[in-house]
Amino acid sequence: MEIDLSQFSQVFFEESLEGLESMESELLKLDVNEPEDESINTIFRAAHSIKGGSATFGFSQVANYTHLLETLLDEIRDGRRQMTSEHQDMLLLSVDLLRNMIDALMRKTDFDDPLLSQLEKRFTSELEGAAEDIQDEDATQADAEQAPDEQLWHIDFQAGIDILRCGNDPLLMFTELRQLGELTVKLAEINHPDFGDIDPEACYLSWHLELITDQKIERLKEVFEWVEDECTIHYSSSVIDTGETRELQGTSESPQASPVPESTQASTSTSDSLPAEVVKPKIVSQAKSPEGGSIRVSIEKIDLLINMVGELVITQAMLGQIGQQDEIDEESLLSMKQGLEQLASHTRDLQESVMQIRMLPISFAFNRFPRLVRDIGQQLGKKVDLILNGEDTELDKTVMEKIVDPMVHLVRNSLDHGLETPEIRVSKGKPETGSITLNAFHQGGNIIIEIIDDGAGLDTDRILQKARDKGLVAEDEELSTEAIHQLIFKAGFSTADAVSDLSGRGVGMDVVRRNINELNGTIELKSTQDKGSRFTIRLPLTLAILDGQLVRIGHHTYVVPLVSIHESLQVEPQRINRISENHELVRLRDEYLPVIKVFQEFDHEADAIEIKDGLVMVVDSNNEKVGLLVDELLSQQQVVIKSLEDNYSKVPGVSGATILGDGTVALIIDISGLVSLAGITNTNEHAA
Repeated sequence: MEIDLSQFSQVFFEESLEGLESMESELLKLDVNEPEDESINTIFRAAHSIKGGSATFGFSQVANYTHLLETLLDEIRDGRRQMTSEHQDMLLLSVDLLRNMIDALMRKTDFDDPLLSQLEKRFTSELEGAAEDIQDEDATQADAEQAPDEQLWHIDFQAGIDILRCGNDPLLMFTELRQLGELTVKLAEINHPDFGDIDPEACYLSWHLELITDQKIERLKEVFEWVEDECTIHYSSSVIDTGETRELQGTSESPQASPVPESTQASTSTSDSLPAEVVKPKIVSQAKSPEGGSIRVSIEKIDLLINMVGELVITQAMLGQIGQQDEIDEESLLSMKQGLEQLASHTRDLQESVMQIRMLPISFAFNRFPRLVRDIGQQLGKKVDLILNGEDTELDKTVMEKIVDPMVHLVRNSLDHGLETPEIRVSKGKPETGSITLNAFHQGGNIIIEIIDDGAGLDTDRILQKARDKGLVAEDEELSTEAIHQLIFKAGFSTADAVSDLSGRGVGMDVVRRNINELNGTIELKSTQDKGSRFTIRLPLTLAILDGQLVRIGHHTYVVPLVSIHESLQVEPQRINRISENHELVRLRDEYLPVIKVFQEFDHEADAIEIKDGLVMVVDSNNEKVGLLVDELLSQQQVVIKSLEDNYSKVPGVSGATILGDGTVALIIDISGLVSLAGITNTNEHAA
């Protein structure tokens, strides 16, 4: 019977990506001069699991490559090879490469990257050369002492009939055993059916293996752990000394015995070294999930959900009994009222529990930054310490996926523009090693993410001059320090003198703020020259639920996100200034705000045609205030967001829709989109 493994492949992909994250984390923490055994073992186990899983699913390209990693790591952990910074770099590049290989498998596309063959050649060159001596003195002393007793292992290996069909190649296992010592393989038995009944995908072979090694049985069993459930494997051993070992090796050359080939992998075809400069692979996002991606949920959360559903069923049964009565007396009416209160409470609890299922610790996003900071710091010649706080803070999976790119840009910006080189830092009396801190914590139903550096801070004079050169600010216009800081969020603004891979392409901070605004979030900036900068991102915990203010405009109901609202007021006629046929300003204390007549932008009737006849709701759009003309303020409530794009089409100025308690549909206003729709590009321009 043919076994369909495709249904399990998604689990392999998820576990492999988790294994790669574990490898990367341990490699970044590793001190190559004094590597900890547990770190090396963790990295080895991750590579070993990926190799075994990929072989099971028939992903031979991944299996063959991870076998090279595994062999190198095995030599390091056994003390046969000294760990070096070059090995660390090769393994980190391999993590990137394997991520891209797995991404190609998930998308069912071919993988073709020249770095694969380059790294294969380098690993092969390392492994084919003699293992390095750990220390010459220790090696000399070891020769003088009695070598540890070796064992002759007899391994009877009867392959399961489906071993090949499942993607497990015995040759790879024998090759791995050969790395542990002197191996001889003898074909023990062929149990095949009649010729007409032979299945070309089945395996009918058994082998007798003789291995001379100082390894323990646990290491031998690791080689076969992926097939031990479907194969019959028997181990026996005896202790031998060096002389017996030589005698056995001399007598093992029988016509039936054949040494294991060095390798059948394409990676062993050459021993060329890695070029001095290797083009690093473009890394797929670690935070994004593939289509149909899954999420791991703890048993406790599932149990809590089941209990709440049980409470709902009980309440429904109680209300159902009351509904079957022909007449409802006062006692039944009281029971129905209590039942409805319980129903509301259970629904609220159920909603919170369902949202908790989508919550993930922000460490899933933070995990990519140690590598990013290390690589860019080396590229720029800067010494950087990365400090992570609040890694257990949870937020919605969708929010996390969408906030990663803005966070990456902010961290790269701090590395490139913020932190100084060691020489400059020392000249300023600072430690030569700079720091970047990522903080995450909950505050008032939101998650706060801070990116802090102790670098040079923003150069306000340079920013202002660049803005004037680009025509963003008039030559005679005076701006406050905070207003100058906000200029970096203008489209196309950059202080870089030259285009680089890290900055200066004219697309950056404006995109960061727009992406954050699309998540119903905000970003704030505080900077002190020669002290550093702090970016503070405020986001809702989930995109599925929105705290909103319901407003009426004519016969239509809209929802305005509460996080965007400053205040609402009636405006006296003398505080209204018309600057063009379609634009009016209102004076609010010491500033002028443009007012958008929402009914005009959405093309329907309203009660209040003029500003003086309605209410002006002051809202925030890209850190600038704008007024919305509405007829009436209704209630504040949480609403469930439904995508218009998925169910209808994208509507300018609208971010989604929701169904209210009375069954009517209310549109959710996208403040930034509405401002663009109204043609308001800069509130300061109108005020001027």
